[in-house]
Amino acid sequence: MINQDTIVALATPSGAGAIAIIRLSGKNAIDLAESSFKSISGKKLKNQTTHTIHLGHIIDGVKTIDEVLLSIFKNPNSYTGEDVVEISCHGSNYIQQEIIQLFLRKGCRMATAGEFTLRAFLNGKLDLSQAEAVADLIASDNEASHQIAMQQMRGGFSSEIAKLREELLNFASLIELELDFAEEDVEFADRTQFKELIERITFVLKRLIDSFAVGNVIKNGIPVAIVGEPNVGKSTLLNVLLNEERAIVSEIAGTTRDTIEDEISIGGIGFRFIDTAGIRETKDVVESIGIKKTFEKIEQSQVVIYLFDSTKYKAQSDKFKIELEKIKNKYPLKPLIILANKIDQIDDIQITQMQSEIPQIKLLSAKTGFGVVGLTNSLLNLINTGALRNNETIVTNSRHYDALLKAFKEIQKVKEGLNTDLSGDLLAIDIRQALYHFGEITGEITNDDLLGNIFANFCIGK
Repeated sequence: MINQDTIVALATPSGAGAIAIIRLSGKNAIDLAESSFKSISGKKLKNQTTHTIHLGHIIDGVKTIDEVLLSIFKNPNSYTGEDVVEISCHGSNYIQQEIIQLFLRKGCRMATAGEFTLRAFLNGKLDLSQAEAVADLIASDNEASHQIAMQQMRGGFSSEIAKLREELLNFASLIELELDFAEEDVEFADRTQFKELIERITFVLKRLIDSFAVGNVIKNGIPVAIVGEPNVGKSTLLNVLLNEERAIVSEIAGTTRDTIEDEISIGGIGFRFIDTAGIRETKDVVESIGIKKTFEKIEQSQVVIYLFDSTKYKAQSDKFKIELEKIKNKYPLKPLIILANKIDQIDDIQITQMQSEIPQIKLLSAKTGFGVVGLTNSLLNLINTGALRNNETIVTNSRHYDALLKAFKEIQKVKEGLNTDLSGDLLAIDIRQALYHFGEITGEITNDDLLGNIFANFCIGK
């Protein structure tokens, strides 16, 4: 599947900037670069050692396009495992396109999405899970997702899987050997040691599968719906959390007619806050649509913040309690944070009354910022970040999660077979299936369709 042609692409974001990097990879990368590069010192690129940088000009016939720095990475000591040239030019759109078009005319092909990383995988520079981590690293927008992507790109996840696969493969080989000597009635694979291995694999698989619940929210951000009646301070709270005037705030009930979303990082974790339309009975058609969307957003959220006006609690406490019960009953599995807003406008006696009647209530003044730190701490406490702090392997990729579930299912079959003294030939079938699913994760088992789906999500130039 490895193409032998030389590819070219812009490796930096498109658009004008101070510097742009154009990358070439393939067996003719250095020769093609040399045909259009004139070194200031008169050096010949093919005579230079790997990992060196050279100052010169990119020329097209007698025309000078730009003064550039040209970096050489010779195979196999490059990102792709092929000869790679990176040209650092000035960031003009015109210059970028002129250089790329020049190399296309000279025989390069425009790289497809993720093709540089695909070549790195096919040339054995990365396994498949590490290659996927490259895309996650590029997409990471908070500390936690960056940390997980870096760990996986360094091979933390794949090395753990590879070690288990190797041990399982060794036992599989011994069981297969027993089948060749079936008439001799001998056992090459120690069943006691095999059971211990299966228990260890089961433990690791369970831990990795369970980690996906945390990893998925860290990677994609945690959607948090801010709900409550109109004019209780939902938009003010959103603005305080974002530290900007993102939502319109007014004294007019029903100002927010549609949901407003924005994301911030709290303690390295991404949270996507959703300011929803106030929930109330209304005949306004537009506001009714907004309220309908509010319930849709609650369905999509993983955490619900219920906000109410503490200045109205004394007169409407029964109403608030009924609304809270409705939300709890309708969404029993969603964590619910109850906030009493505008506490700067009530006295200590009223605060004590609220806290005694609703023990889990948290106090807030979105206007002054009081209670916001407590709210953010409560949100972080909902996420089990212990594995992250302890630098444990965390699964974030749904493809890996699916393969781990399938491997776990097959390992359970092997475990059951050992407990019931199943024959070696039947044990071998389940072991092979488990090995297959392990191999799917690291790329020992793959196909063109799978690779196409994975690398199609990469950016051009990576």
